[in-house]
Amino acid sequence: MFFRRPVASALVGVLAFAGLLSLPSDDEAAARVVASGDASLSGTARVIDGDTLEIAGRRVRLEGIDAPETGQVCARSGGSGSWRCGEAAAERLASLVFRHSVSCENRGYDKYRRMLGICFVGDTDINAQLVREGLAWAFVKYSATYVGEEAKARALRVGVWQAETAPAWEYREQRWASAEQAAPEGCAIKGNITGKGRIYHMPWGPWYGKVKIEEAKGERWFCSEAEAADAGWRPVVAQ
Repeated sequence: MFFRRPVASALVGVLAFAGLLSLPSDDEAAARVVASGDASLSGTARVIDGDTLEIAGRRVRLEGIDAPETGQVCARSGGSGSWRCGEAAAERLASLVFRHSVSCENRGYDKYRRMLGICFVGDTDINAQLVREGLAWAFVKYSATYVGEEAKARALRVGVWQAETAPAWEYREQRWASAEQAAPEGCAIKGNITGKGRIYHMPWGPWYGKVKIEEAKGERWFCSEAEAADAGWRPVVAQ
């Protein structure tokens, strides 16, 4: 079984989530970034979701972990309701990087062209911290780096381990399978034009069901995140 602990009490009073995401602009971040070839990337970070950051306009996927998606809801222990585990993971990541320089070791790139990074604030491995608090799973399909932290979180029944739940990768598969049935040619990513520009929504995002594609206005569907990025669209940011 999967177990989880309520994280609300651990997060209440940290910082308002919206405020945590009001970090410096891309231009400000670019001015502060320190890069050493492709070996590392450092600077002020903006949170995209529970396991993705943006530093100087470059997206960094936290290597070796998989956090609940922003729209994902998880059960509390003892059948006592549910909690927004995806939002909690993004909120906790935001609190870890808030007003700090984040340093990420480059471990390669994923199929969406994001840098895979093990990221630190000072001496704190923030990838490990999220797994340790039960706010991310060890992504054992690709890495065994954080299986020890996951075992401890499972034993303590914290975060996502307090009750039975589907891990993030299964949640994404389920949401994509459902969305592609209704999407043109199975291309289920929604490209939406808003006052903030051209933004794309994944099927597991919290606003996906509310977004209506109006092709007459230039909105469109995408088959992959890489396709959306190549067309000049950017991912929606957790809020």
